[in-house]
Amino acid sequence: MLPSRFFRPFIATWLILLAPTSWAATTLVAVASDFTKPMTEIAAAFEKATGHSAKLSFGSSGKAFAQIQSGAPFEVYLSASEKYPLELEKTGFTVSDTHFVYAIGKLVLWSAMPGYVDDQGKILTTGNFKHVALADPAHAPYGVVAEDVMKSLGVLDKLRPLFVMGENISQTYQFVSTGNAELGFVGLAQVIDVNNGKIGSGSGWIIPDNLHSPFRQMAVLLKTGAENPAALALVDFLKSPTALAIIEKYGFGLPK
Repeated sequence: MLPSRFFRPFIATWLILLAPTSWAATTLVAVASDFTKPMTEIAAAFEKATGHSAKLSFGSSGKAFAQIQSGAPFEVYLSASEKYPLELEKTGFTVSDTHFVYAIGKLVLWSAMPGYVDDQGKILTTGNFKHVALADPAHAPYGVVAEDVMKSLGVLDKLRPLFVMGENISQTYQFVSTGNAELGFVGLAQVIDVNNGKIGSGSGWIIPDNLHSPFRQMAVLLKTGAENPAALALVDFLKSPTALAIIEKYGFGLPK
C-alpha cells in the first residue's frame, strides 16, 4: 500500500474540483414575457459568475401571480408591474422587504411594415387599419399601459373594437410580426437593435413616459426560495453592474 502522503495532494485537488459543483444550486424563476431576452442573457452571466443556475419560466405577470398563489414552486418572481409582487408580500408569499424595482418598462407602437408607424404615433388617430394588438390588460401589465396611452390620446373607445388580445406581450409581438395585426403595442426589448439602441426592423414609435402611468417592473424573493443559495444569489445579481448593463442594453430604464 502506498503511503498516505501520496494520496493527500490527489484528495486536495479532487476537493477543489468538486467544490463548485457540490455547492451549485438551481432556482426556479417566474419572469414577465417582456424580459425574455435580457433575462436569458442575465441567467447565463449569473451562472458564469456564481456557478448557480436559474431555470426560467416566461409568461404574463398575472398568470405567474395566480400560479404562485396556487402553490407553484417558483422561488424568485420578476413581474412587469409593482402590483403583483406587493400583493404577494401583503398575503405572506414573499420574504419580507425583498421587493425591488429591477427595470423601467418601455412601450413601443410597432408594425412589421417599414414606414407604417410614424415617429409620433399619429397613425392611431389617422390610420385606416383593421387590427391593433395589445397584451390582455386583465393579466398583462403591458396591456394596462397600452390602454393608458390610448386613453391619454383620446382614442381608446374608438380603437377598442379593433383590439386583438395577446395572452402576454410575446404573443402580442407574434400577432404583429406575422401580419395578423397591422400594428400593436409591444415592448422595446422585443424590437430593439442592441447594437445601436434603435428599433431594428419594421417601424415604430417609442412611447413617451408621460402618456402612461409609471411602468416600474418589480422583482421579489418568494418564501419558497428563502433557503436556496441560488435564489438569494440571483436577487443580488439582478442589482449588479453586469445585470444592469444588460437591462439597459435592451432599452429598459434603470431604477433610480
